[in-house]
Amino acid sequence: MAVSLQVIYPVADGSTFDFDYYLSTHFDLVGEHMGPHIASTVVTKGVAGGPDTPAGYHAIATITFADQNAFKAAMAASGPVMADVPNFTNVKPDVLIGEVVA
Repeated sequence: MAVSLQVIYPVADGSTFDFDYYLSTHFDLVGEHMGPHIASTVVTKGVAGGPDTPAGYHAIATITFADQNAFKAAMAASGPVMADVPNFTNVKPDVLIGEVVA
């Protein structure tokens, strides 16, 4: 069964997020270190939480893997990716690991 990893960056008072760095430098690291194990990626930039409501999240990255073995291999290679997070945000991201069911 396919596995998903969602990395969720919530907005909070004083939080910062550098999208240019994230999309160029950080995602290059994702590709370099975890890429061979990744089936697909989607990055969603938060723009609103509803009508006249600011976004509650800077971004959500969804990465899918063919199976648990691919996920485990990607995570084993993710050290440099994880170490890079403070270079583009001061937010501690929330993480959701799940089974892709639809």
